[in-house]
This record gives sequence, C-alpha cells and structure tokens, in this order.
Amino acid sequence: MSDYMEGTGIQYHLRIKKGDVGRYVILPGDPKRCKLIADYFDNPVFISDSREFVTYTGTLDGEKVSVTSTGIGGPSASIALQELYSCGADTFIRMGTCGGINLKVKGGDVVIATGAIRNEGTSREYAPIEFPAVADFDIVLALKTAAEKLGKVHHLGIVQCKDSFYGQHEPEKMPVSYELTNKWEAWKRLGVMASEMESAALFTVASYLGVRCGSEFFVVGNQEREKLNMDNPILHDTDSAIQVAIEGIRNLIKMDKKK
Repeated sequence: MSDYMEGTGIQYHLRIKKGDVGRYVILPGDPKRCKLIADYFDNPVFISDSREFVTYTGTLDGEKVSVTSTGIGGPSASIALQELYSCGADTFIRMGTCGGINLKVKGGDVVIATGAIRNEGTSREYAPIEFPAVADFDIVLALKTAAEKLGKVHHLGIVQCKDSFYGQHEPEKMPVSYELTNKWEAWKRLGVMASEMESAALFTVASYLGVRCGSEFFVVGNQEREKLNMDNPILHDTDSAIQVAIEGIRNLIKMDKKK
C-alpha cells in the first residue's frame, strides 16, 4: 500500500499514530458520543478529529483506553478498526444504537451481539460469505457481566447488519422489496434480536486481524412491536449502553490482568 502520509506514521483517515491510543477502544458510530464516553475515563485527552473519526484517550483502572467514532456503516467502521490496530489497539467494543426485531426487545433495553448476519457488503471483501461473523467470547461475557451488575435489561443473540437504513424501515418502497421483505421474515423466524449496521464488518475484520471485538447496543425502538400495537417506547438517551461499555472494559482489564 502507498504511504500517503510520507513516513510520518500518521494514519490517513483517523490522523492518529502509535502511542495515541490504548489497546482497549470503544467504537461509537456518532462522533458526538465520543466526548460523552470519554467523560467516563480518568484524565481524558482529545486526540484527533478527522472526517467522521473523533478520538479521545484516557485511562480506566490504570490502563490506557480510547474511544473512536466510526461513522455509519461497515466501510468506515472497518477503516477505523484497521487504523487503530496499526496503532496498537487489540480489543474493541462497538457501542451504538439498534432497532429491535425480536418481540421481547424493547426501547431502552441493551442488546449484546453474539454474532451478526452479514447482510452488508464490506465483510465480503474480507471473507467468503460462508465465514461467520462472531463476537469475541471474552467480550460477550464482559458485557453480559457488566449489564447484570448495572441492572440493565439486556438480551444476548444474533443481530442483523445491513447497508441501507431505509431498506429496513421502508422495504416495500424499494425496487428489491421482494428480497428485503422475505429476508426480514426469515430474521424474525430465526429469533434475531435487532438490526444495526456495523458489527458484521467489525467482527469479520477482527477475525482477519486476530484481535478481539464485540458489540452492544441501546435499543431505540422495535418496529415489530409497533406493527402489533404492543408497548413500543421510542428512546434516544444512550447513557445506559455507554455505562455497559465502560464497565465491560473494566471487566476485560481485570480478566486480562489475571491472565
């Protein structure tokens, strides 16, 4: 690959270099969430703001940790993970939002992904479609333990990843409605928990790089509950999911120190 930064060691998209970030990184999509997450760190320091990528670094329990936003979707998320990896990071928790699919998932809940449906395009440029996109077991356990400790209503399971937000919410208007609606029915019958846009790419890239990655989400609402006239709160304050991510990192730090 060409060195677009001419030997400076600075990553082309994130504008970070080795030493700027810790091995543990939280990955929100929205750049505006980075400051909210960094406020939970000890001594947070702003590192960079480039394109959709905002980075802060601080410490938790004496360990260097970071937060970097990825923007929306698999392409930018995979760029963030690869450039963070190049700067020494090896443990990643995606913290974002999702829409519920399974009827037991309600707005305000937390969903912890055990795996992701690769219904997006980025992961196909890393692995054949037969290769599964799965979360790291230690991270799933760390997040589950965190949610339990914090008393958050949470669900573990498969999430669906797609590239088109409106393909999910208005499938009947799309030229390929026949495909979108049929597959959506399959996800429902298979007990898929929620729909989001980044985990399949992140899990696949993490497998390729040999690093750890997991995901947890704040549920904004559930369109399937709405269709059935069930209670369907629509919520937007992601702080509960942020707390789970922070506590999850603390759990990983403890686990790693024991190893």
